[in-house]
Amino acid sequence: MDSVIVRYQEIALKGRNRPWFINRLISNIRAVTADLDVVRVRPLMGRLELALGPKADWDKVKQRIASTFGVANFSRAARSGRSIDQLSTSILEELSAQSRGDVKSFRVTARRADKTYTLTSPEIEREVGGHVKAAIGWNVDLVHPDLIIWIEILSTEAFYSIDKHSGPGGLPSGTSGPVMSLLSGGIDSPVAAYRLMKRGCRVRFVHFHSYPLLSHASIDKVRELTQLLTGYQLKSRLYLVAFADIQRQIVLSTPAPLRVVLYRRFMMRIAQRLARRCRARALVTGEAVGQVASQTIENLSVINAAVTLPVLRPLIGSDKDEISNESRRLGSYPVSIIPDEDCCQLFTPRHPATKAHLDQVEAAESQLAVDEMITAAVHAVEVENFSFPSHDPT
Repeated sequence: MDSVIVRYQEIALKGRNRPWFINRLISNIRAVTADLDVVRVRPLMGRLELALGPKADWDKVKQRIASTFGVANFSRAARSGRSIDQLSTSILEELSAQSRGDVKSFRVTARRADKTYTLTSPEIEREVGGHVKAAIGWNVDLVHPDLIIWIEILSTEAFYSIDKHSGPGGLPSGTSGPVMSLLSGGIDSPVAAYRLMKRGCRVRFVHFHSYPLLSHASIDKVRELTQLLTGYQLKSRLYLVAFADIQRQIVLSTPAPLRVVLYRRFMMRIAQRLARRCRARALVTGEAVGQVASQTIENLSVINAAVTLPVLRPLIGSDKDEISNESRRLGSYPVSIIPDEDCCQLFTPRHPATKAHLDQVEAAESQLAVDEMITAAVHAVEVENFSFPSHDPT
């Protein structure tokens, strides 16, 4: 089998913009498989075909496509003539070339992209299924078969496959606007960023660290997380912001209970400044209501007031178990749980405010040179770029 048939779902619901979404998906698949001897990617009547070269490693191709947003599912497939005899002969040759001693039952599932084909889908299934049963002796089981044979009839050719793999769904990367995601190195923020990627957003990352007052561990973790997430959106940019001096000034000049909220407001302002630099249209955080002291509705409202860009919180109604399970599926969980020293742990008060008032917070900030502090932090930011398949930051 020297083809892969890629199917999409949400893209098919698009109207006149559908060709643009399809072209973006084709471009992303070409990019993500550029080093895997995929010789052609082309649209085919509501699906895509990848033509595999002789050196293509199917396991690697499968892994890459399974991580490409916009892909609903895909199959390794082979081309055949459209007649029942041609299809049946080709399928039987493929089955005889593989050891399938564990198969006792099967079914055929046919789809006609070309509705002018002389047989209906059920008729194709019965005809081809009859040939397979007669030749091999497997039982037909339409509910729980051991093997499903997929047939797709197009206008000038047909494809058949005997497996189907799930893709991540969503929209192709780059079809929605750019956003700036605050990436802490914990469990929540990579999941939040992933969810925005799945909606087609190009996600930029900003990480706040307190090195050298704290260890370099959080920076190392965030680099690894950015590498992992780049596998889903192909290119990423990471902004590293030294935050210790801002924390020191907050501790020296403001009431202890307000520190955490003030930290967050400064982070949001800096993230917004960087977002405008790279034309990102929104900020993204991994916050969930009530998870920690700074994430009460009252505190979130006060934090939001520091910026004018929309703040997207895709995990806002999720609990920790839900987020952790998604982190495991994403693959970020083993990295996220590596012990580190998060900057928000530095100078954290024993009793942080859970219902901060905006007037109190603004009064505390009046004791600080807010604009100068933000400008200094942005001026000193370090920028690293990542790409996939190559993960080396530059």
